[in-house]
Amino acid sequence: MKQPRFSFEQFSILSYLLRWTALVIPVALTAGSLVALFLWLLDKATLFRFAHSWLLFLLPLAGILIYIIYRYLGKNSEAGNNLIIDEIHQPGAGVPARMGPLVLFTTVITHLFGGSAGREGTAVQIGGSLAQLFARKLNLSQEDTRTLLMTGVAAGFGAVFGTPVTGAIFALEVLALGKMQYDALMPCFMASVLADIVCSAWGIHHTAYRIQFADTTTTAFLHFDLLLLVKIIVAGVAFGLAGMGFAEASHTIKKYSNRWIRIKWLVPVAGGLVIIGLTYALGTRDYLGLGVIGKNPGAVTILSCFHAGGAESFSWLWKLLFTAVTLGTGFKGGEVTPLFFIGAALGNTLAVLSGAPVDLMAGLGFIAVFAGATNTPVACTLMGVELFGAEHVLYYAVACFTAYYFSGHSGIYSAQRVGIAKAKISRTKAG
Repeated sequence: MKQPRFSFEQFSILSYLLRWTALVIPVALTAGSLVALFLWLLDKATLFRFAHSWLLFLLPLAGILIYIIYRYLGKNSEAGNNLIIDEIHQPGAGVPARMGPLVLFTTVITHLFGGSAGREGTAVQIGGSLAQLFARKLNLSQEDTRTLLMTGVAAGFGAVFGTPVTGAIFALEVLALGKMQYDALMPCFMASVLADIVCSAWGIHHTAYRIQFADTTTTAFLHFDLLLLVKIIVAGVAFGLAGMGFAEASHTIKKYSNRWIRIKWLVPVAGGLVIIGLTYALGTRDYLGLGVIGKNPGAVTILSCFHAGGAESFSWLWKLLFTAVTLGTGFKGGEVTPLFFIGAALGNTLAVLSGAPVDLMAGLGFIAVFAGATNTPVACTLMGVELFGAEHVLYYAVACFTAYYFSGHSGIYSAQRVGIAKAKISRTKAG
């Protein structure tokens, strides 16, 4: 009879976790604090712009300032999130420490003068640049540096939205389509949770979203509304196409504006002038800035989209266009919060057309357009749970997974790789 052999694997795991806890703490503490500062500055900049409408006319000049900053101080920081993703895949020159403060300052400038942008990109770059700085100071190996960079992404994302579980999974899922590696799961989770706690400890309050709809289906073997599920699948297709449309529009504007405008500092000037022109052509400033709050009570915002009549039929399209022009012509900020706006507004429109619950459809659009544009359906499903509660998790998953497939292989992050294709179509040769 063989004697049982005792494994010391758990001791190795404990040692691994204790080591990474020690490495993660400084990254998460610093990232959480800087994200809190960033969100506070962003709020002040938004309120100041509301009080001084004339600032919009200085947006082209703000674009020149951003161009000069990155031209002479940026080094390779201009690549933003894509640089961090590239460094995780294949360590090279590294992420410069200056990336964090530069993107923080220039994102606040973008919002102060009316550019339509988000905040996730800034938070992720803050976390990534801090992680690289600590890795360099501690002389970590390439593999450890890769993992620490992922914890920086998780810390930034988890703190900026108040969604720590989503932040951890996003850092793993965003790297490659259809493929997640779990070797950094616990370090990313620890970093995201701790950064969120630190950010909240500074007095930062995240926007609360509510879905009041209650599913009353009582069939013993069917725990959902079948007709509503069909509507959500159709909406998921639209959400995926909207995510793809945003990604393609942003990349196309960036490509052709740099090709057609030879004097590079004129690219953001042109972008600023287009934003001013669109604002006055539509007769509203609702599509400037983040879109979370509005200057006037009747403004179209992310929150208003959760209510009947809270968005116009093409509000989603206007926000898509404003943001694609802003980011495609060199202004700084993230894409995710505008994607929330686009999705919630599109969900509002589809709810009116289909007779579906407005708040539920807006919430599904909120997470599903993001899932399609970033190719992160699992993270976005979890975001639905963290933001709206777990009651409708089946609908979250259906909307996000459907949007993921129908967004194709495009995405807002050009450095994102294809781990596993979304659909393998086998073809047979005729004859």
